[in-house]
Amino acid sequence: MQQKKYSLLYPDASASTHILSAVTMHDLGMDQICKKLSAKEAEQNYIQNVMAKIYEDPAVTQYRCDIFEDILNQKKMRDDLMEILGRISFLRDYGTFNREYDESASIWDLLHRLDEINDYIQCVDALHACLSDSEIHSAGFLGLKAYVEEIYADNGFAELKKDISELKLDTSQLKSITVGINLNDRFEADGIGLVSVNSKYFTKSGILGNFYDHIAAKDRINEDTAWKKDFKFQPFDVDAEGTLNAAMQKATGAGMLMSGVRVGIVKFPEGDQAKDVTRYTDRIVNHMISHMVKRAREVLNKYVSITITDMTDLIPELVYYIRWAEYIQKLQEKGFAFAKPSIYKREEGASDPYAMQARGIYNLKLAVFETEESGSIVPNDLNFDRERRVYILTGANRGGKTTITQAIGQLFVLAQGGIYIPGKSFVFSPVTGIYTHFPADEDKTLDLGRLGEECKRFKAIYEEADDRSLLLLNESFSTTSFEEGYYIAKDSVRAILHKGIRTIYNTHMHKLAFDVEEMNEEQMREEHTDGKAFSLIVHTKGTERSYQVEVAPPEGKSYASEIAQKYGVTYEMLAK
Repeated sequence: MQQKKYSLLYPDASASTHILSAVTMHDLGMDQICKKLSAKEAEQNYIQNVMAKIYEDPAVTQYRCDIFEDILNQKKMRDDLMEILGRISFLRDYGTFNREYDESASIWDLLHRLDEINDYIQCVDALHACLSDSEIHSAGFLGLKAYVEEIYADNGFAELKKDISELKLDTSQLKSITVGINLNDRFEADGIGLVSVNSKYFTKSGILGNFYDHIAAKDRINEDTAWKKDFKFQPFDVDAEGTLNAAMQKATGAGMLMSGVRVGIVKFPEGDQAKDVTRYTDRIVNHMISHMVKRAREVLNKYVSITITDMTDLIPELVYYIRWAEYIQKLQEKGFAFAKPSIYKREEGASDPYAMQARGIYNLKLAVFETEESGSIVPNDLNFDRERRVYILTGANRGGKTTITQAIGQLFVLAQGGIYIPGKSFVFSPVTGIYTHFPADEDKTLDLGRLGEECKRFKAIYEEADDRSLLLLNESFSTTSFEEGYYIAKDSVRAILHKGIRTIYNTHMHKLAFDVEEMNEEQMREEHTDGKAFSLIVHTKGTERSYQVEVAPPEGKSYASEIAQKYGVTYEMLAK
């Protein structure tokens, strides 16, 4: 029985990928968000690693998005899958599938292996039933269903089920054994013998029960011996000729006669009296039911190569989708909007690899981490296309510039990971990579200084990014004087336009936004790309911050005077 690998995350192993840096994941808040999805650190890390692995192939994104839609809409399927995954996970962690098979294994080991294979069969059956009974539409789940059906219908699997079922029936006949123990003069165990192998459990009845009651009533040596109701005795069921019943004869291959209590007596070795009785019982049982042992070994040898690796590989992939679905469903129940992302459909004879149409979007952190802003989230719209390539975002302090910058990055990470986005709609062309240039931690700037570190990081990012990438800059080059920072920032934007990278640059340098026309004219003269820069502002309503963005000329202020007045730091207030 041959099994092939199947993946719900990676339909094309040859597809090109880009790994988002830990810094980028942190800048976007994705590392914090992923920790909210599960209480298990291993699951948190796996989910974050999947999110960080960006596939530029639109087919991969569509494949994942469709799978997630099935998962989100099918709660019963999610619950059933988690139960099945738990069973498969147990087999993976505690089973013997990945261990070397011992052909000399005892009956106990053989039966343990038998139970594991039987559990594997049940898992395949359960998965087959789950997928057959669910209303699935995605290519990923339909493919998984076909994959399981292939296993299910395979002649090898049918034979496996038949063999294991018959062997389980045979071994299930063994319910108890009758053991006799000889004692020496000091009442130590001196020898042990198997009296019978039985197809019934011992119960308190018949001659043996009456005998025990008599002993318990008369015995003055063990006055405190209590009869345990769950410690049952029953005479061995033999026919008139004293042989094993038919069922046990089949299981043991026995037509053996029980000639007396001392049949099969095995002496304890000298110096080991009364120790490890189970070990000797094992030896005796293996001998007396040798036919069953032989049969079990023959059957299990046929399936020594059975592995659940291909099944267990699906566990983290399904957990990835399920944890996201569970969490998003909770947020939806609280009233937060989510939507399935859509791949930009190229029109006949035209294409736009830079397309992004975001409607009603917001930063996922506002939903995940309840803040003052969470109760009144302001949704935003924003487009990228062949012309709209760079946005210079300006506005008031604490007006939401960083929040919207993060949100755009989150949209691509979530969408290309197959997860619903926070918002009303998101139509896009996948990016080849996401790069962030946010303020660095103090300990990273000791050698070069803040400005030097910023310049070094930006150069490295620029050299790696291409025109299909997404670049997010947050107050870049603002750690020096305005004149110096503006000079570096303007050259950086010109270079970004030259390469045509989709970019959001949020800054307090309003002059940079005023210069977009000048930079666009230069770009048109040199004909590097057809991309342009636009001024994007956080819209205001009087003196109130709205957190609403729009394409418009910069307002030329950042509400510093407002803040100064609030805290009494104006000339009039200080000098009075």
